[in-house]
Amino acid sequence: MEESPEALEERIAELRQSVRRAATGGDRLRARALRAELKGLEAAWERSVLGDDEPEDLPTAGPMVPLREQVHHALTLLGAPAAPKLVLQVHEAFFPGEVVAARLTSLRRDEERSFRTAPYSRPYYLCAALTADLLAPARGLLVVSTWPLPRRIVGPLSARTDFLTAAIKISEHALRARAGDPGRRLLGRFAASIPGISADTFTDVHPEKVIDAARSELEVHLEADQEQRLLAADRARTQLDDAEQLFGTRLRSVRRAN
Repeated sequence: MEESPEALEERIAELRQSVRRAATGGDRLRARALRAELKGLEAAWERSVLGDDEPEDLPTAGPMVPLREQVHHALTLLGAPAAPKLVLQVHEAFFPGEVVAARLTSLRRDEERSFRTAPYSRPYYLCAALTADLLAPARGLLVVSTWPLPRRIVGPLSARTDFLTAAIKISEHALRARAGDPGRRLLGRFAASIPGISADTFTDVHPEKVIDAARSELEVHLEADQEQRLLAADRARTQLDDAEQLFGTRLRSVRRAN
């Protein structure tokens, strides 16, 4: 008799905790063996919930990358907190496959639920950036849990410094990967908002010019932005628990240090 989805979910949660205990205890061989068993259970859960038949409109050629990995790829390339729209644009420009935009709305909630059920059972989590003032989730900004805490915090100057950081990262990737038309269009949109790049280069922008112009402006804002982020990170470490440091706090205001 096949197990119910509920029973499978309980076994998956227990097995994730076992994987974590084995990994933190240094028994990597057992952790890998348990992880293989966990993948089998997760596949059984998907069959139980979704059935065995694939929708006809899904591509069958090549491996399908899970949504969270697609988002992780894009955020890793950007190296800074990003809105879902930018995540979609980066993935479309530089990675194969399609990200289903509608599924992004529930992704962070699913990640938080997973962490609270079995903390640290995954190598990374996709979580919310935290606001520097309240250490609450920043609306519409995704980050990766393995980033240093200051990088996962956003203050008054962070929107600009993160934009410039992303412009540099995208330009560097475009140079390495020889970006096609989608990558060049994305780079052009970044270039249009950076002083020092002439308007006639937006449609055929040179990554080196974007890097130079972005770095020049970044020098103006970076020190003050980093100071604000570091101070907020110190408060977060002392006043928030592990889950709140990843997903923010909604239950209370966090006092400022005197």
